[in-house]
Amino acid sequence: MALDTVANAAKSADQVQPFAELGLKSDEYQRIKEILGRRPTSSELAMYSVMWSEHCSYKSSKVHLRQFGTKAPKSDALLVGIGENAGVVGIGQGYAVTFKIESHNHPSFIEPYQGAATGVGGIVRDILTMGARPIAVMDPLRFGAADAPDTRRVLPGIVAGIGGYGNCLGLPNIGGEIVFDETYAGNPLVNALCVGVMKVEDIKLAKASGAGNLVVLFGATTGGDGIGGVSVLASETFASTGPTKRPAVQVGDPFTEKVLIECSLEIFTEDLVIGIQDLGGAGLSCATSELASAGTGGMKIQLDKVPLRDPSLSPEEILMSESQERMCAIVSPEKIARFLEICEKWDVTVTVIGEVTDGDRLLITWNGDLIVDVPPRTVAHEGPVYERPFAEPSYIAQSKTMKSEVPQINSASEISAAILKLVASPNMADKSWVTSQYDKYVQGNTIQAQPDDSGMVRVDEKSFLGVAISTDANARWSYLDPYEGAKLALAEAARNIATAGATPLAVTNCLNFGSPEDPGVMWQFERSVTGLADACLEMSLPVTGGNVSFYNQTGSVAILPTPIIGVLGVIQDVRKRTPMGISESGLELFILGETAADFAGSEWAHIHGIKGGMPPRAELQREMRLIGLLLAANQKSLFAAAHDLSQGGLAITIVEMVLRHQVGATLNLTSDLTQWLFSETPGRVVVAIKPSAVKEVEALAQTHNISLAKIGTTGGDALKINDATISLSELSAAHTATIPALFG
Repeated sequence: MALDTVANAAKSADQVQPFAELGLKSDEYQRIKEILGRRPTSSELAMYSVMWSEHCSYKSSKVHLRQFGTKAPKSDALLVGIGENAGVVGIGQGYAVTFKIESHNHPSFIEPYQGAATGVGGIVRDILTMGARPIAVMDPLRFGAADAPDTRRVLPGIVAGIGGYGNCLGLPNIGGEIVFDETYAGNPLVNALCVGVMKVEDIKLAKASGAGNLVVLFGATTGGDGIGGVSVLASETFASTGPTKRPAVQVGDPFTEKVLIECSLEIFTEDLVIGIQDLGGAGLSCATSELASAGTGGMKIQLDKVPLRDPSLSPEEILMSESQERMCAIVSPEKIARFLEICEKWDVTVTVIGEVTDGDRLLITWNGDLIVDVPPRTVAHEGPVYERPFAEPSYIAQSKTMKSEVPQINSASEISAAILKLVASPNMADKSWVTSQYDKYVQGNTIQAQPDDSGMVRVDEKSFLGVAISTDANARWSYLDPYEGAKLALAEAARNIATAGATPLAVTNCLNFGSPEDPGVMWQFERSVTGLADACLEMSLPVTGGNVSFYNQTGSVAILPTPIIGVLGVIQDVRKRTPMGISESGLELFILGETAADFAGSEWAHIHGIKGGMPPRAELQREMRLIGLLLAANQKSLFAAAHDLSQGGLAITIVEMVLRHQVGATLNLTSDLTQWLFSETPGRVVVAIKPSAVKEVEALAQTHNISLAKIGTTGGDALKINDATISLSELSAAHTATIPALFG
């Protein structure tokens, strides 16, 4: 096929172009023609199609996401906010931490191993581009019913991909969660978070400035894998028979990425780059247009200089390829020799492919012929913006009238049977079969990881400064009330940070929803974003960035609205963290916070097939008082253990605490055992306290206006609840058998 040049495009206005096949609407195509004053070349059309995709342009979500800016709380810690590859916060002692979460859902359904692996690789490079050394990853996952054939197909591959890539990079996997629900059948959620650390003065940004500075591509060569990739794949609903578009899923090479990380960090140490961008979604189309758009001028690229591992690729395919492990840097001419020298030392492929200009256009040539001539902002930042209609779905009114009438338990035999059933259910069962495939302790700085409430890593080996990260979402609550669901997810993530003794600082999010073209889904999204923005403002936690993943549905069946909320916090001395598990006898057990009859969306209701009702409301002022209490108690080392109450209620919380170190407990609960054991009232924490510290804890609770109820003591080799006794061996057997039986 003849090369489609800018000159040719100007002379052949009526040439038919496959804009619809590339995912563009007819009005979007007309808008491109208006911008350019002619039809686009095939290369320009390729660039606009991937950059204006839902995944890259946020065209259906921008109008709502602006709330994170308009409602942003003041934060002394925030150094880099929304708009860069990842947010950055200062944690003291001259350190800055960057963190972000993104989705790789659709690719992981089509090719579970590579889809999940390249999700890890992509988020790690986002962190690297900020100038930081990646220090840990996390992976919140959602699957269809645990016993469904497709879950058995995708889960082992996704887990292997996450572990295979992260382990080869030498990054500890310190947290995440696995949740099963039938709405994720055929549409698993694979969200990946990475956290990195740097000195404050070493922060890098994605911008191309300074005419005459060089555009340098380094890392892996460009291939045909991932052409269109996530940018197109994540911008369309799966049909009931499978996806209608199947661009090649990216193929990752973690060893290439590991070398690229070390090479980049050495380049950063010597201050050799002016701006830097990784090549993720939309590949070179994204990297060149975003760098030019965020800079001070234009850019000229010689596309034929891009190193290829498939020489048959057309210019359009090169621009759309999402081949992994590639970076694009802006380097001044006087520093290029040293830049090339470091790449040669690490055996990293490196090529100068262009330069920054003093114009205002992104110009791309192919063997001397001009094939792209566009204003870069129109590609990268000025795509279409849709104010899609949204309306409350009919099920909301129905749910409000439903009561969550759950089975009641009273006798000792009923208590034992209920707890054994709950701990063996797929959502509550031990996930060690999964997490044992991840290296939690590589690098030697992991302080805590799964199944703790949060992951924690040491940042400084001398001062013991550290950070804690938690990701949370209760999609069943979000389904019943998206506004409250998002607030509750933020509160839980912040609480999980504080139970360990870390102060919450900032938020990232990955908002997973069905099709934005469905007014009911759009209503769920708008309510979730508004709830999260309102809650972040009230709790003074800035949103530093994140990701929107739409079109997560098969046919007309959308997933539950799943806003995954990540919170990062700082702890001054990781040696003083409050552990989750009970490690000694003779401690007194208390619940901080009040327990109400909150069963709507609970795990107890779920395992009995009960849906509907209204979830609890997020009492954020109370949550903040509870966080204050947890941090004050940690400073005085008053808690021998602390564990958040969330899914599964007190029953699951106490089981996880006693099984951690095989130290039993005796609980003496009053009437209404079902409420005590299985209610999921938020804003509660179980704490284990030495008898000598009880008075001081009671005083702290009174100061912070948090209720405190004694529920029992620790010791023995069984969990005793009133007249019921379950040996720890029986409890452990029930808790650990389910997942290996399903997937082992």
